[in-house]
Amino acid sequence: MSPVKSSDVGINDLLNLAVEKEASDVHIAVGAPPILRIHGRLTPLDCEPLKPEDTERMMKGIASSEHQQAVRERGGVDFGFGFGDKARFRVSVFRQKGYIGVVMRQIPKRLMTLEEIGLPPPVKELLFKPRGIVLVTGPTGSGKTTTLASMINVINEERRCHIITIEDPIEYYHAHKNSIITQREVGVDVPTFSEAVIRGLRQDPDVMLIGEMRDLETMAAALTAAETGHLVFATLHTTGAANTVDRIVDAFPVDQQEQIRIQLANNIMAVISKLLLIRRDRPGRIAAFEVMVATPSIRAMTRDKKTFRISSDIQTGARWGMVTLDAHLTALYEKGYISYEDLITKSQDPDSIVEKLESQKGKRR
Repeated sequence: MSPVKSSDVGINDLLNLAVEKEASDVHIAVGAPPILRIHGRLTPLDCEPLKPEDTERMMKGIASSEHQQAVRERGGVDFGFGFGDKARFRVSVFRQKGYIGVVMRQIPKRLMTLEEIGLPPPVKELLFKPRGIVLVTGPTGSGKTTTLASMINVINEERRCHIITIEDPIEYYHAHKNSIITQREVGVDVPTFSEAVIRGLRQDPDVMLIGEMRDLETMAAALTAAETGHLVFATLHTTGAANTVDRIVDAFPVDQQEQIRIQLANNIMAVISKLLLIRRDRPGRIAAFEVMVATPSIRAMTRDKKTFRISSDIQTGARWGMVTLDAHLTALYEKGYISYEDLITKSQDPDSIVEKLESQKGKRR
């Protein structure tokens, strides 16, 4: 059979296929057929390469006139898109080589439980703290938003409080349950993350979710919110607890770093780092975590510029639900869930892992 003509590919057909195949992402680019990311792997469709008029037609099928204007003026735009009652997508439209490109991330309709995500039970206790900051970190596409949405859903169901979420764009829609929930979209409801946090402090919040701490102003506002008696959840594109602490401190001018270390040490509750890996045992993906819960010892290390020692405290902190990324990766590998290549390339200290595996092999002989 010859490939489907590019002019015959409709955006609705593509979205329906993404929903049916449970694709996490849809890529639309000139010179290539539409591509779906299914269980972490890119899968091109049996279609002719798309022409410039095809990608523009598809973009116009989902983008409002305001979004199209933003692409013309600024070269790109991000927004949320509801595909009827079937699915919701986070859409990024952009120009490349003068042509239109589109990437769509499918947002799961059902919120997962913390157990389904794979978080250890003690993590749930963090959701009932009166104040402090919980950071969920990891690279793009590691499921940070899904993890945070599930945490917010637990609070929404089990606590009576006012939750404010600040997102760009809003991905998961939350209904009012036991809590009242206010969702604000950057660029639509409020100009910036930092301004949304500052204004939000005047709106009687108990819990605040900051979709991304992408600049110094937002980091400072998040720390202030935690310090003034609010439970704050936020994301960063870092891997590992120690790296996350250093990343926040290093974002500030040198003359402010001492004060920020003290603020962070006093207010941090936990850092949860997350990776999503392709499963080896069956189709799908599986999460690997590093969980750090702020004990008095870890707070002291943060304050005293000794973050390099945090990993050793995480290794011995199992009773608080702590686990290092390398320990979790090794456990997943030993159960046959992930490949040796992923174990080595995603670990923070691959030499130690190789040495440990060789030692175990020697003991079995």
